[in-house]
Amino acid sequence: MLVLTRKVGESIKINEDIKITVIEVKGKNIRLGIEAPKETKIYREEVFIKIRQENESAASSRKFDLGQISQLIKKR
Repeated sequence: MLVLTRKVGESIKINEDIKITVIEVKGKNIRLGIEAPKETKIYREEVFIKIRQENESAASSRKFDLGQISQLIKKR
């Protein structure tokens, strides 16, 4: 992990198009401003982990046999 020290108002750049600026430090909390292209997905880590878990759960869920579903619908 790269560790950098920045003061309020200072920034770091990631590639040519992402800029992260320290907006405010208040106790243990740090407010960051992120400038990135709209297509860049930015999540809090806990949200990212939850999304990934939900996607993995959906991908491994029971798969349906469309033929059986079609037969069930026809029987109604």
